[in-house]
Amino acid sequence: QVHLVESGGGLVQPGGSLRLSCAASGSIFRIGAMGWYRQAPGTQRELVAVITRSEDTNYADAVKGRFTISRDNSIDTVYLQMNSLKPEDTAVYYCNAKYRFGRGNWWGQGTQVTVSS
Repeated sequence: QVHLVESGGGLVQPGGSLRLSCAASGSIFRIGAMGWYRQAPGTQRELVAVITRSEDTNYADAVKGRFTISRDNSIDTVYLQMNSLKPEDTAVYYCNAKYRFGRGNWWGQGTQVTVSS
């Protein structure tokens, strides 16, 4: 089993920055790609960014050029650096880890990000 714990959410003004962290524990060897998703009230959960074990990355169009995903495999942590935040970035952000050897994935509990003046 894999356990994911997010941190770093909060309230920030438009144009500001936040860095989210997601620490993985448990059966770390089972983890392949990791990513961040978000869900605003009344909407479906959507992909924000994903990073593979070899650190290839992919981003949603809405965050390209503003967000950066990275991972530190030595401490089993993935990060999301969010710059130039906009009110429409307000959502609960969830960390996700894909099962390395087939289908399946794990989710964190989510962390709230609110962008407001």
